[in-house]
Amino acid sequence: MRAENTATTATLSRRQFVIAGASATGAFVIGLPAIGTAAGDERQLGYFVEILADGRVIIGSNQPEIGQGVRTALPMLIAEELDVDWDKVSIRAMPLGIVKTEDGYAWKYGGQGVGGSTGLTENWQYMREVGATARQQLIRAAAERWGVDPESCTTEPGKVVCAEIGRSLPYAELAADAAALPLPAEAPALKAMDDYRIVGKQHGSVDVRDIVTGKVRYGIDTREPNMRYAVIARCPYLNGKPESFDDSAARKVAGVLDVFEIEGPALGDPYQILASGIAVVATSTWAAIKGREALDITWNKGPDPSANSADFWKQNAAMLEGVGQVVLDDGDFNASINSADTVITHRYEVPFVNHAPLEPQNCYARVEADFCHIIAPTQMPSGASRSAAWATGLERDQIHVDFTRVGGGFGRRLTNDYVAEAALIAKKTGWPIKLQWTREDDVQHDFYRPAGLHEMRAGLAGNGKITAWTQRLASASKYYRRANMPDENLWEAELYVDDFPRRIVDNLRLEYFHNDIGVPRGSWRAPAHTANAWVVQSFIDEIAHETGQDPLQLRLDLYGSERELEYGNHGGPTFNPGRLARLLRFVAERSGYGKSLPAGHGIGLASHFTFGGYAAHAIEVSVSKSGDLSIERIVAAIDCGYAVHPNAVEAQLQGGTVDGISTALGLEITVKDGQIQQSNFHDYPLARIAAFPSRFEAHILPYDDVPTGVGEIGLPTAAPALTNAIFAASGKRIRKLPIKDQLKT
Repeated sequence: MRAENTATTATLSRRQFVIAGASATGAFVIGLPAIGTAAGDERQLGYFVEILADGRVIIGSNQPEIGQGVRTALPMLIAEELDVDWDKVSIRAMPLGIVKTEDGYAWKYGGQGVGGSTGLTENWQYMREVGATARQQLIRAAAERWGVDPESCTTEPGKVVCAEIGRSLPYAELAADAAALPLPAEAPALKAMDDYRIVGKQHGSVDVRDIVTGKVRYGIDTREPNMRYAVIARCPYLNGKPESFDDSAARKVAGVLDVFEIEGPALGDPYQILASGIAVVATSTWAAIKGREALDITWNKGPDPSANSADFWKQNAAMLEGVGQVVLDDGDFNASINSADTVITHRYEVPFVNHAPLEPQNCYARVEADFCHIIAPTQMPSGASRSAAWATGLERDQIHVDFTRVGGGFGRRLTNDYVAEAALIAKKTGWPIKLQWTREDDVQHDFYRPAGLHEMRAGLAGNGKITAWTQRLASASKYYRRANMPDENLWEAELYVDDFPRRIVDNLRLEYFHNDIGVPRGSWRAPAHTANAWVVQSFIDEIAHETGQDPLQLRLDLYGSERELEYGNHGGPTFNPGRLARLLRFVAERSGYGKSLPAGHGIGLASHFTFGGYAAHAIEVSVSKSGDLSIERIVAAIDCGYAVHPNAVEAQLQGGTVDGISTALGLEITVKDGQIQQSNFHDYPLARIAAFPSRFEAHILPYDDVPTGVGEIGLPTAAPALTNAIFAASGKRIRKLPIKDQLKT
């Protein structure tokens, strides 16, 4: 879920980067940036600290919260360096901040958008600097009042102290003076990490109580004055559109106000909205849904009404019989594979899957002649701004975007098609519009995780050492119909050239074939890592089994000692395979790997490097003679460098594990006669609580003082650890996901 913040190419100096001043109430405010606008030199306050007269501290939150804990973790960084008590801090959500400068659009509040486990890493230095700058200004204000050298002063939580004169002053009494001081030219020194009281310590997420008591406001909770409600009957056929429709019955439904067509993208064009359809606007969501049910629509079935999953997989298999696009060719693969003592080849099938967020897509839009207001649950507020600009024709600085807490993102809300839909409807009707998707809309109209058939081949010497390796993939690329994306680059979203075993196996080839089936696809949690980790870690187990090696030892031999290898993909610039070995040893020992187990039990292992972080799983399962699967124990471990918010890290590791296992057990999107076949949780069955064991351990293994994001890292290794455990328990090798009833056969 890599997030790109691309508002502008304008650059900001440090004097613009951090500014200070007084609020209208006299509180001390510090934030970023001061941007000279085209119309003048008005200063805008951005990501800020506000110290109130009663000693309370308000910290702005500029990043979307999708459950990853960033709304807590980033303010923790500021509070730590500011030196305040965490229980005196409250968090204030901030809107998207874009301003128009002479050089183009620029951020008011810093880049805003989360994906690719970047929310923490891209703000780690800056958030601490904001807090440290605020603390420095308070110390200077106290020193001036006392007539002492600032170097003689320090702070205790919420106050400045000077031991030389035996005086102290609370921040609240210094706020006005601090606000009047000019900022120093250089950034202040940061705290020694050994002195941290907040960061790296156990703290609950700030929204937990409000979540469990129903006080948190999601996009679906939006209520605005004079708001109307809308739903859309989207074409059920891939790339189809309405041929004709009769809305007479729909208009007779009580509450229905208007019915009209929404035109989707032309075949092959980038997606602004997902599909053509018929919009129904009403006085309530229920009336709009009932009006939609009353529509009589004749659908044009699109360019390929016979598209189906069976043909998709046959096409992939046929492509793998030919020669594809070689995207990496290290060493001399042909010579090495031809001279190998043993050659092992297997194919693995990874299906399309839906994002299945608990909160279906929704958006509020109010469009006026020179202004647009958007309220949406989005991972990419800047993308919401672009989508609204496309739909309305307004400039982006005329569009105000408020983003709510997101009820499940997982990459789906990197794309803002639902924002474009809402803005189109609001512009046409002139009413403020709340667009609401249903669960069926969400399952049948998604940017699905790409599906693909992977062929793995390895050549081994007589001593069992892998000398040649290739991964050949025929898949539906995530980059399908992405703007300005040449065909020769479609592979880049599906194969990460620097992933394991690059620079470990000398003779390495990656080969790609693209299947352009018309299923929309996009980013799904830990994008291609979810597929590639399962494939690679399954294949390593197969190599070990077929050559009489231990799966743990084979991995440890491959990973070797700790060392930094060049890594050019997202999460670099280096990858340390020794950190994977450390995690793998840990989970193997904790799970009892290698010890005697009851008949029908087995332990599977897997490890992977994802977006800068490292994870490993050991899963124990039992498989009965009739094929009943039970997960007996899960041991998961994560190395995210330094855990800023340990509670959130543990939760993300647990959640990623559950997500990975749930997907592997039963989730698959299929196509028949040009239509998505699944519609709701009855035929897209997420795993229930009973599928998971009480013996579920999640461990954080710190490594250094550099944090990485954790939203993606815990997921990729769960599925291969599960399927490797199934083989260890039953001898049944899973080479096709989802598992479903394969053990019964």
